[in-house]
Amino acid sequence: MTADTLRLATAGSVDDGKSTLVGRLLHDSKSLLTDQLEAVEHASRNRGQAVPDLALLTDGLRAEREQGITIDVAYRYFATARRRFILADTPGHVQYTRNMVTGASTAELTVILVDARNGVVEQTRRHAAIAALLRVPHVVLAVNKMDLVEYRESVFAAIAEEFTAYVLELGVPEVTAIPVSALAGDNVVEPSANMDWYGGPTVLEHLETVEVGHGPAHGPARLPVQYVIRPGTAEHPDYRGYAGQIAAGTFRVGEEIIVLPSGRTSTISGIDLLGEPVEAAWTTQSVTMLLADDLDVSRGDLIAPGKDAPATTRDIEATVCHVADQPLTVGHRVLLKHGTRTVKAIVKDIPSRLTLDDLSLHPHPGRLVANDIGRVSLRTAEPLPVDAYADSRRTGSFILIDPSDGTTLTAGMAEGAPATHPHHSATTSTGL
Repeated sequence: MTADTLRLATAGSVDDGKSTLVGRLLHDSKSLLTDQLEAVEHASRNRGQAVPDLALLTDGLRAEREQGITIDVAYRYFATARRRFILADTPGHVQYTRNMVTGASTAELTVILVDARNGVVEQTRRHAAIAALLRVPHVVLAVNKMDLVEYRESVFAAIAEEFTAYVLELGVPEVTAIPVSALAGDNVVEPSANMDWYGGPTVLEHLETVEVGHGPAHGPARLPVQYVIRPGTAEHPDYRGYAGQIAAGTFRVGEEIIVLPSGRTSTISGIDLLGEPVEAAWTTQSVTMLLADDLDVSRGDLIAPGKDAPATTRDIEATVCHVADQPLTVGHRVLLKHGTRTVKAIVKDIPSRLTLDDLSLHPHPGRLVANDIGRVSLRTAEPLPVDAYADSRRTGSFILIDPSDGTTLTAGMAEGAPATHPHHSATTSTGL
């Protein structure tokens, strides 16, 4: 059986030991190449360190190592016998909030580190709030540096209780708290002999067994059309297929579908996967879909089940994280990329900016600057079939682009349109 894949992100304040935890995970799960380990041992010896500094495995850029901080999102790939992992290691500094948004936006699990000596701090609450906003299904609280508080259960219990109460208030569905020492290797891959009071899983054990959400039947089916395939050959004179990666749910041959934003309907007459016909296909599979009727379907259209389609709208309300150095202002003309479609749009209003420290709203700030999270009202030039981000992270998300130079300005999470007839325009509403 092929192991499935878990996408995860790590977050934590500076000096919480995040890079060491990731390094320990890679080292103890035997996911390192010999030359990687030798390079780390060599660099550690040059610094006068007797044991390998595992943080060097993830702090790959020389500038980062010299400053002792992580300044970018580093993606690491590793695997065990049970599962493959794609890990986004994100920075801890406040000014790199946007980097955590990038790393956690596709994650199904976030590991938030806390220094056992400091407990829950402002950055911990910030990272928890982002995980909640991005609807990350699973959150792990790794209480690190337990060796520096003599492995005391009372220290761990107090931090776990405070953190859990905070994230449940944010609406995070599940929290798993694990006491660890990344430096010593306690409860990262191997169970700790120093904390016999803890009976839960190690970090790796939890990562290997946590349920991965994107099963075949998860959510309403969505296929953003990427290419229209018309070979026009003697062998396939009438072949007309619509290719793309299924963003959510399951499609079956014989199912009635609707093409948005046009609203035209048809039936799936065939699904090709890797050049072979199949009866059904699901999330993340790249397929070519054949329809019974000769419809006008092009790149940027969305194919969805006739009975479970999103409404189309030109008015989008969304929670956004502004990622560019230039501010986003009311009246700003932008390009909005949703799935495979890109349309012109204008920022109608910025109703509020979120203060992540205490989750309060600052009303009508007029603009958002880099790393700000807030609410935005947008008007698009053409109707878009937008899901609520809470229902579908893939088809409920979008980015805003600067039309002059192609810079990504803002990452957005839409509230989705109310239930109207799918190809009629509708207005959305939201609250954070």
